[in-house]
Amino acid sequence: MPTSSSFLRATSFSLLLLLAGVHLPAQQVEVQPKGEPSNAKEAQEKKAAIDAEIEGKYQDWKATRPADEQDWIKVLEENLGAFYLPNYKSDKVKGKITPWDYVQDDPQLPRVLLIGDSISRGYTLSTRKNLAGKANVHRAPENCGPTANGLKKLDLWLGKGHWDVIHFNFGIHDRKSSDETYRANLQNLIDRLKPTGATLVWATTTSVIDDSNPQKFTPERCAELNRIAKEVMEKNHIAIDDVGGAIQPRLAELQTPKDVHFSAAGYEVLGQVVAQSITAVLPAKQP
Repeated sequence: MPTSSSFLRATSFSLLLLLAGVHLPAQQVEVQPKGEPSNAKEAQEKKAAIDAEIEGKYQDWKATRPADEQDWIKVLEENLGAFYLPNYKSDKVKGKITPWDYVQDDPQLPRVLLIGDSISRGYTLSTRKNLAGKANVHRAPENCGPTANGLKKLDLWLGKGHWDVIHFNFGIHDRKSSDETYRANLQNLIDRLKPTGATLVWATTTSVIDDSNPQKFTPERCAELNRIAKEVMEKNHIAIDDVGGAIQPRLAELQTPKDVHFSAAGYEVLGQVVAQSITAVLPAKQP
């Protein structure tokens, strides 16, 4: 128990600090930020409310679209999946342009279809921009994934319209496929693409800096997949767009660290490469 003298000394010291304009820190009390949920249940309820608001606005937006665009949106809703569909809805509510957007064809321009995984999705907008006035650039309504999914969904992706150019890639999602399966599936896909009458362009698979990415996709596996694909494409006399080779020297600059994906600048570069390869095989404008 403090003595009277020690108490007086402590009190005098505090008074001196106050007179000098020095304030001792008060006990910190954590204040909950306004609107922040205080438990898991509240967080879930708040997320559900936000999702419901986005869904309502999305449905209002969709109702304003023309019938043919609504048909396309329905295809997206059935194929984009649990990851891409919520992002698409949120983007459309915010008025953003997305790779999945409906393309209103200019009948005087050739039609181009992009088939590929999330890397292809990433360079779709850049490709469209670089081919503006030259081609109607569409893309498959999903992350196309491995060759097995391509064989399953190809008819849906092709739709009913005529294609002048089909630019396609399968690779990263086939990293665990056997070489024999990958080779056979590519050939089966080509056999189904050729009857469309479109000029086919194969895009090589983009690699990674090292094998420390979550997808466990190594530079060695990428090189092997590209070797197999090159043999299949050359056998079938299909043009090769060396997208992977073009971006390889700039992976450290343009690729997301420890990942297979790219920065916005990286997708811009990829789109330029893809647009150049498509331009080289585009038919003349329709009269």
